[in-house]
Amino acid sequence: MEDTRDVLVVGGGVAGLTAATFLARAGLDTLVVNDGESIVRRNAHLENVPGFPAGVNSRLFTDLLSEQADRAGADQQTGRVVALDVLGTADDPEFSATVETEDGESTLTATRVLAASWSDASYLEETGVELRAAGSKTYVDTDELGRTSVEGIYAAGRLTEIYHQTVVAAGDAAETAITLVHDSETPFYNDWVAPEGYFTDRGREVPPACEEIPLEERKRREDESREVMQSFFAEPHSEPQRTHPSLVEDELGRLDE
Repeated sequence: MEDTRDVLVVGGGVAGLTAATFLARAGLDTLVVNDGESIVRRNAHLENVPGFPAGVNSRLFTDLLSEQADRAGADQQTGRVVALDVLGTADDPEFSATVETEDGESTLTATRVLAASWSDASYLEETGVELRAAGSKTYVDTDELGRTSVEGIYAAGRLTEIYHQTVVAAGDAAETAITLVHDSETPFYNDWVAPEGYFTDRGREVPPACEEIPLEERKRREDESREVMQSFFAEPHSEPQRTHPSLVEDELGRLDE
């Protein structure tokens, strides 16, 4: 069965989940397809991410990103995008993605695609997107706002050879997602929750993608925020520390000897 979305995000790491949050909050029907785990989960402890003065468990951090994308309205699917075909015309593009899952293959279609799948770009080879090899890695060339050489395809995160830092990947993905929102002609001013009257008391309409909330609603959301964060931080993360796959292979090899 074919699944059609406004945006297909390939990759569910820091960049992919950040982009999905902004896209879904702007009202775009967004699906994240993720294969495997984000590289950031291999970190022993994240200590340079804004908002966490004493650092944060890397697995917990990506769990929080996933929860945020879910709450924003993005859907998530486990699978691997193995091929992407360009449909339509350059002025009116659409894309068909072949996704491998444990149950077989499925087909997704989307008006736009945001690639955030470090470190695999092979599914983009037939689209005409400009790729650049650098040693054992392949990067996607983009303009300064995340657009690739193919209309309707965007890229963000380490896949575009930006600095290898969590906060950089998140910021790059947010900027690329907002670029996509503007390109889609979705009404958008700013993703901003403002106090009641901030715009309307000055005789202005609330701009697109903004929201005014009264004091009672602000307090409700603050209470909910505390409850959610307390639930995430109540116990140590249950998932064991990850390491580089090559080290796991070495360890398994030694056990076989």
